[in-house]
Amino acid sequence: MQINGSTEIYGIIGNPVAHSLSPAMHNSAFGALGLNKVYVPFPAFDVEKALDACRTLNVRGLSVTIPHKETILAHINSIDPVAEKIGAVNTLVFDEEKNIHGLNTDWIGANRALADKLDLKGKKILLLGAGGSAKAIGYGLLEAGAEIILASRTESRLKTLGEKLDCDWVPLAEVGSMHADALVNATSVGMKFLGDVSLVPSACLANFPVVMDIVYSPLETKLIKDAKIVGCEVINGLSMLLYQGVAQFEAWIGQDAPVEVMRSALIQIIAE
Repeated sequence: MQINGSTEIYGIIGNPVAHSLSPAMHNSAFGALGLNKVYVPFPAFDVEKALDACRTLNVRGLSVTIPHKETILAHINSIDPVAEKIGAVNTLVFDEEKNIHGLNTDWIGANRALADKLDLKGKKILLLGAGGSAKAIGYGLLEAGAEIILASRTESRLKTLGEKLDCDWVPLAEVGSMHADALVNATSVGMKFLGDVSLVPSACLANFPVVMDIVYSPLETKLIKDAKIVGCEVINGLSMLLYQGVAQFEAWIGQDAPVEVMRSALIQIIAE
């Protein structure tokens, strides 16, 4: 790809951003479609100044990561209704007048990943976690017509999120006696640096025909490995990462994303 005076700029803002896989994913998509666009990481400490700079530089779209997904709401012009319910955005679209519209594609990514294995409408989903990821995924599941039951290690946060989502919740210790159409781990448990651990006893995983983990490093967490052994359909964290990026690309560009090109780019960089 040749960068010149006509190249449109997209990127990701947050702190830190050096670890982000989004540049590889989006640049592979731009290249595959022959688009004169580039996606770059922008370390951003002050979100208001960062957005002013992006307007000045005619940036056309941004991904937003920690710690700005919530604080950025005060500095944008409009917000998607589901993102407003979630109270966080991970995607910004700049129009020709440099107005900024905020979206949340995390829930879209989770829904689409799950939809590869089951029709969400009317299904019961056990959702593990009570943080920002669980909140976004929970609202998305409700949008799709699913029924949610929450479980978490921290009962105070669990109760707060349960009230926001208007759904049932159970202490994590009761997960072993639960049955649902799918189980989704929306916590960081299973990440490589936390060790080979899982929140769910392997003996009860047969109670969940579909098991999804949002952790993508490693691609096969202990939860995913245990679920495979008992015959569950499994969805690793790559799928949600991919599909939220696909939704971002399509919001920015207005055309179908090259999904398999983006998937291959992610698999390659994770392997490296």
